[in-house]
Amino acid sequence: MGDAALAPKEHLLITFMRDLAPDQLEEIKTKFPGLEVSSVTLKRGEDIPSELARKASYIVTFTNLPKPEDAENIKFIHFLSAGLDHAIQHPIFKETAIPLTSSSGVHAPPIAEWTVMNWLVHTRKYAYMYEGQKKHEWRDSNSGYFQGVHDQVGKRVGILGYGSIGRQIGRVSHALGMKVYAYTASPRPTPSSRHDNGFIVPNTGDKEGTIPVSWHHGTDKASIREFLALGLDHLVISLPLTPQTTHLLGAEEFALLAASQGSKGAKPYLTNISRGKVLDQEALIGALKSGDLSGAALDVTDPEPLPAGHPLWDAPNVQISPHVSSSGVEYFPRSLDIVKENVGRIKRGEELLNVYKRGKGY
Repeated sequence: MGDAALAPKEHLLITFMRDLAPDQLEEIKTKFPGLEVSSVTLKRGEDIPSELARKASYIVTFTNLPKPEDAENIKFIHFLSAGLDHAIQHPIFKETAIPLTSSSGVHAPPIAEWTVMNWLVHTRKYAYMYEGQKKHEWRDSNSGYFQGVHDQVGKRVGILGYGSIGRQIGRVSHALGMKVYAYTASPRPTPSSRHDNGFIVPNTGDKEGTIPVSWHHGTDKASIREFLALGLDHLVISLPLTPQTTHLLGAEEFALLAASQGSKGAKPYLTNISRGKVLDQEALIGALKSGDLSGAALDVTDPEPLPAGHPLWDAPNVQISPHVSSSGVEYFPRSLDIVKENVGRIKRGEELLNVYKRGKGY
């Protein structure tokens, strides 16, 4: 009897905006021993060449996608980002039913650390102390440092979008002694409905959904405003950008958030790790100038990059970073962990992790 022909290996294609180092590629090949692995460097948004796309079984990408006519053999496309809003106009979204998966969950640990870092920089007056250090000044409590400094114990944090990132922020906030209030688009009335079924970095997050002291939901303005009226000390925005969430928060919402605090002390602090367009940015500047907000930490702006002359740079008590809160050496390996899990699920006929819902936009 002759030897049976060996079936060709499935092909994992990774597209990137820069060359992968040889050791990175070897590490990836080790992670996927049953697959043929290759990478290609493409410009941002450039379509994947037909000769490469047609050989691929799985694609890992930030912004590069195949033409629909080249995608017949593709079993899923994995994005190296949590949000897919930057690519939804591509025909692959509208003209195919290929499963699209995100890296949701990968970002949770670094973004939670970035969030709390900014809170503490603000409330512990780090900038004031650092300026004193550079000037060789001993700025103790007699220098004005003491005024307004406080810890986070007992503070109320409302997390608008209690997904993987929101849950890790909730976990860290809870460890600081804070009260966590969760907000989701759809109702989560039962313990099972509050479970996180997406990718979770081990020892992080809130898988069972037991950390919040209360859950809130809705997609209408009235529900959002009811949430903002809870007397929050912190509002964290962790929402996907969709037509419904664009400019979701503006002058009226900021005023309500501030008014709900009454005369208890410092006005609420806003953190946005979502997308810049979720906020009315001019209204945000106004709320910072008026004191309705005590400050804001922004990892996202509208537009990006933020022009050098934009007034947001000089708004009072604002801390801006250039969309880097999720960065870290762990990012890429963790994202590939999702790919590895989903390749296994394809072979076992199981539901994939982190599937993008075309009808919902996230």
